[in-house]
Amino acid sequence: MSHRNSANPDYFFISLTFILVIFGLVMLTSASSDIAKLRFGDSYYYLKHQLVYGFTLGILGFTLGFFAYYRFWEKLSLVLLIINIILLGLVFTPFGINVKGAERWLNIGGLIFQPGEIIKLSFLIYLSAWLGKNQIRHLSFFKGLLPFLILVGAVSFLLVLEPATTTAVLLFGASMILYFMGGAKMKFIIGTVLLALIGLVTIIYLTPYRLQRVISYINPQEDELGSGYHINQALIAIGSGGITGVGYGNSTTKIKYLPEPIGDSIFAVIAEELGFVGGIAIIGIFLMFVWRGLLIAKNSRDNFGQLLVTGFISLMGLQIFVNIGAISGLMPLTGVPLPFISYGGTALAVFMTMCGIIVNVSKYK
Repeated sequence: MSHRNSANPDYFFISLTFILVIFGLVMLTSASSDIAKLRFGDSYYYLKHQLVYGFTLGILGFTLGFFAYYRFWEKLSLVLLIINIILLGLVFTPFGINVKGAERWLNIGGLIFQPGEIIKLSFLIYLSAWLGKNQIRHLSFFKGLLPFLILVGAVSFLLVLEPATTTAVLLFGASMILYFMGGAKMKFIIGTVLLALIGLVTIIYLTPYRLQRVISYINPQEDELGSGYHINQALIAIGSGGITGVGYGNSTTKIKYLPEPIGDSIFAVIAEELGFVGGIAIIGIFLMFVWRGLLIAKNSRDNFGQLLVTGFISLMGLQIFVNIGAISGLMPLTGVPLPFISYGGTALAVFMTMCGIIVNVSKYK
């Protein structure tokens, strides 16, 4: 699994990764303490859960990714993808757990996790291997574009059924970036994006709750106590922070008013407690994280390494943008968590594993 001729890893990228992880645990402690005390009688319930099922598994994943030569994942790409697709299908069986009408979780032997988060890892590994092996796949319709559409469409279909529409959109976005980076014809790119937009608009139109999110985004004041409640409370929390914030742990909206303060709304808690300065600081760290990742991709020694890092960084960058953009009122609410910060053990473990693999790629130039 190791490989000769390796250089030093990118220590700056490693530092940024663990700054984000530690900051996430610190902010989760603040965002979750009151509701954890109310629901479970333990202020640190969510933090403990994140440490055990997210951080611990994430450290294992990061370590494996760090030490395993990245071309090792290329050999396992198809097997990993097939296993993950099977797991996605299992969420619709008795192994699946329904939470608030969504079939996104599996319970296998007491281990509860989200296959929709893991597919981000396995799908991008497979797609990087598939696109990196044969240049004609970027240029041919029947040998390239058609199989690409079938693959992306099948995975997206399973995600939309859960429903995890935003995850499907993020994965599609990262996939299109990889397809573009591989040298695909521009008419293929434009045609695929238009087809995806038509599909997305159709899905939104046919599902009332998705359509209501768009309507609330256009006019959040129309139903302030209903569909517009979430975004209005998030904006109140962000605005309440002012320049320097109300102080760590002193958010008032997270206790009674702000929906999902430990999930997709955690950036609003950050902005309220740490203010404009704190919000800009964490955005700055995210930007450095994405920039450093893209620099590693640029310096990669082969197509697979370049595509793999580009895919991982694109996905994380898109998810960061969508989460902060949505909770700030720049786009409709999506429910997507903020990478490294929001509560969710599977997501944290997956992102840390991605970072471990990226660091391994950085050792070979």
